Amino acid sequence: MLTTDPTSAPPERPAGQPPSPPPDGDRGWGAGAAAVVVAVLALVLATIAVVFTGDDAGTAGGGGGAAAATVDLSEFALAPASVTVPAGGSLEVTNSGSTAHNLSVSGADIATADLAAGDSETLDLGDLAPGTYDLLCTIPGHADSGMTGTLTVTGEGAAAPAPGDAAAGGGHPGHDMSNGDYAAMSEAMDESMAAYPATTDGVGNQVLEPTILAGGIKEFELTAAITPWEVEPGHVVDAWTYNGSVPGPRINLDVGDQVRIVLHNDLPMATDLHLHGLDVDNGMDGVAPLTQPSIQPGESFTYEFVPGEPAVAMFHAHHHGQLQVPNGMLGTILVGRIPLPVGRTVGGHPIPADLAVSQELPLVLNDSGVIGYSLNGKSFPATAPISATRGDWILVHYVNEGSQIHPMHLHQFDQVVVAKDGFPLDNPYVADTVNVAPGERYSVLIHLDDPGTWVWHCHILNHVERDTGMFGMVTAIVVS
Repeated sequence: MLTTDPTSAPPERPAGQPPSPPPDGDRGWGAGAAAVVVAVLALVLATIAVVFTGDDAGTAGGGGGAAAATVDLSEFALAPASVTVPAGGSLEVTNSGSTAHNLSVSGADIATADLAAGDSETLDLGDLAPGTYDLLCTIPGHADSGMTGTLTVTGEGAAAPAPGDAAAGGGHPGHDMSNGDYAAMSEAMDESMAAYPATTDGVGNQVLEPTILAGGIKEFELTAAITPWEVEPGHVVDAWTYNGSVPGPRINLDVGDQVRIVLHNDLPMATDLHLHGLDVDNGMDGVAPLTQPSIQPGESFTYEFVPGEPAVAMFHAHHHGQLQVPNGMLGTILVGRIPLPVGRTVGGHPIPADLAVSQELPLVLNDSGVIGYSLNGKSFPATAPISATRGDWILVHYVNEGSQIHPMHLHQFDQVVVAKDGFPLDNPYVADTVNVAPGERYSVLIHLDDPGTWVWHCHILNHVERDTGMFGMVTAIVVS
């Protein structure tokens, strides 16, 4: 429907036809419209004048806090790693990673909230005196994994970093990426791999032998304490441990065993012990103070249960688990042997009817706390290689005690996934990468039929490599 609305668009003219002259009454804007435009232009110019020449509260050099540098958070770096702002400035902080991060100025009560992936926050530096300060993410394990940097606060009235300057966040994240830097990174990668396998103090996941009591009761003693733990060569942390190791000792059981676990608390805070993946009485579930009193420092508590079926389980603290577990208070429990698909062909892999498993081992995944990215409590090159002979079958149980998902990829050999959370699969399947979420356990059979040294790692690549080379969730299978 045609209208005479003066605000509607004029009809299109045929191609090549010059525009028609306006009617006599519409040959110009008119005095009223021109006056409006002049007024708007004057207002815009006045606004620009205020922004560039107005009062000190809005200037970069007037000490009012307007000057800002950007900082990008990711796994696991601050980009840029060094920022400069004038006194009274601020930091525009954005989490570009996949997990929560924060940014804190060490030695000052200045920090962002924990930012979810994609979130941003302006960190006002307030009256922070000129000088150099350390920046870090204070979420446990993140600073140790590389989320550190420096902040330089210049004198009153100093100019803010120019747009695009690396200190203002305009450069390549974390590096100037000169040819020399690339070469140094390549050299560091070669050196990190040449150091494998490195020797460190302490070995986790070692079998804990029980004391056999009257009536055949198997009693295991665990002591929770803060102890030194060498995660990678030269990197010793104050870990929260069971019996001084990360992971804690491995508990092997048979179906029908009468089991007693005595937990002694030498920590500076209360704790408990959750038996994750085992069916137990409610009073043995280990969720203080709901199912039991909290185990206070210096106290002990006894857990008793009888496993009724094969299981791939784990034990860990539940009381303030966000602190105690990622810092090391975790361990594995294997009950019997889960049924295997013997005599079947899975994904082209025939499983022998007389299958002999040469090794059965848990591989505990972690990614946070003081332990950080690790396999069985160690970071590459301190992770232990698995040695085998050509033709061996091994059974590996992935146990994710971390806070992130980990796709575990094995080079060369297919993984026959036979169980999930200790429950045998009716339809086992083959994968070269198995995605393991927090709290999950996956059991895989692997036929080692090709000699060589084969890499095995989490396929989230910043969980295994950083600018200084390989680290974290990497190990190898050596087949002779």
